[in-house]
Amino acid sequence: MAHKIAMIGTGANPDNPSTEGYAMAYRHAEAYRRLESCELVACADIIIENARQFATRFDILSDHVYEDYEQMLSEVEPDIISVCVPPAAHADIVIGCAESGIPDAIHCEKPMALTWGEAREMAAVAEENGVQLTFNHQRRFGGPFRVAKKLLDDGRVGTLERIELGGENLYDYGTHLFDLAGYFTDQSPAKWVLAQIDYRDENLLFGAHNENQAISHWQYENGVHGVASTGRNSFLNAQVRLVGSDGVLEIGHEDGPPLRMLASDTEGWIRVDTGGDDIHGPVPDRKVRLTRAISRRVPVISPDWFDDDSTTYIERAIEEIVESLAAGQTSELSASNALQATELIFASWESAHKRQRIDLPLDIESNPLEEMVAAGELPVTGV
Repeated sequence: MAHKIAMIGTGANPDNPSTEGYAMAYRHAEAYRRLESCELVACADIIIENARQFATRFDILSDHVYEDYEQMLSEVEPDIISVCVPPAAHADIVIGCAESGIPDAIHCEKPMALTWGEAREMAAVAEENGVQLTFNHQRRFGGPFRVAKKLLDDGRVGTLERIELGGENLYDYGTHLFDLAGYFTDQSPAKWVLAQIDYRDENLLFGAHNENQAISHWQYENGVHGVASTGRNSFLNAQVRLVGSDGVLEIGHEDGPPLRMLASDTEGWIRVDTGGDDIHGPVPDRKVRLTRAISRRVPVISPDWFDDDSTTYIERAIEEIVESLAAGQTSELSASNALQATELIFASWESAHKRQRIDLPLDIESNPLEEMVAAGELPVTGV
């Protein structure tokens, strides 16, 4: 029997040019739909028209379209729920679903929650109720990251000494990078964090504040150090740099390939094959790209004339969480792994707030960045 899948927070139709955001529910739904073990049966959104459009796209019965997700739970009793609402609503919905005793699994969009206390509570409630809770850190399943991990495990750059991360911010984008850092360090817990931020221009993403620029330094219990630099003036020109005792692996260099390596047995930097994957997803082969380009200009040519067998990172992630549920195994996208990444985010902001190093585990309930903004402690001068 197929798993019954329900979506909470459909968002607007991504085909509408005015749509804001990434329409993540549509991406989740496509990923479930390709699996024979899954059937999309219901959806809920506080904007009912969005839910109806979503249902039409994915052939969901009209009487399984809801404004109230709790009503959906009781009437449909789905096995797996995807939560694709803004982060401020994650905790209430995930906890409500977990406490209902209905779903076997909940797959939630990132970042985990708006506060550190909510993130921990979500994980605790899911565990208490025997619910598999996962978060969509799908980039773990990308070729550049998987290949880099194998090279690291094979000792191609010696012993890992430092991880460097570069991105737009610590929270909305940085959650992926911190999760990858956990992946590369085999989920070793962090010991401490020392950080500073700048927030002079208001930067709200999906209703949550994100700093303009940050520098963060931390150390894992296994001895590896981490450094993150975010924002317009980041000193890092790569998204992930793995510095070993005998070489370097670099992922997503702004002027380079998806993955490159510098080691004692290479003559300078060499490009590493990532199986056709870029840092954000698979790159269609030349025939597929050409057909898609022509189809935009010549309507009689279908963009589907050449099949693209590659899978998106979200498709790989959702396939993994479904397989983990069926096998009774812990998913790579587990709440415990997500907590390690999330702790580094809030600890970085708490370090900036307290102007001191923060020893872990982090003992706060709040969101330090939101607190600093509310108290007028940050010089927000423009929008």
